Amino acid sequence: MSFAEVKAFQVLPEKFETFEELVVEMTKAQKSSLGCVSIRYLKRFYTYDDGIQDLPRPLKKIVGAVRYYSFWEFDSMENYHVATQEYFARFEKPLRKLLRAPFDIYCGETLGGE
Repeated sequence: MSFAEVKAFQVLPEKFETFEELVVEMTKAQKSSLGCVSIRYLKRFYTYDDGIQDLPRPLKKIVGAVRYYSFWEFDSMENYHVATQEYFARFEKPLRKLLRAPFDIYCGETLGGE
């Protein structure tokens, strides 16, 4: 069983390009963290309107914020803790300038894996 977190980012519409540039830097730093199993980012491009019968439709406009999510997985909670402290020390300040609201963090042990 591994330990993972999901971050939810609400990026200001006029700052999304800067955020995506920062994601490249963050990903490199996060991958190099001791015990990191994986790090992935997702930009929300699609939504469902009428359930899952139809394909998701592309979003047509930005309302308030561009939404991004990250999934960061570790081999242990201890390695996650150290990496998170390093992440905040390096990226919290530049991120604050790009976000509509502080990002949310959800973390716990992974389920259903190998």
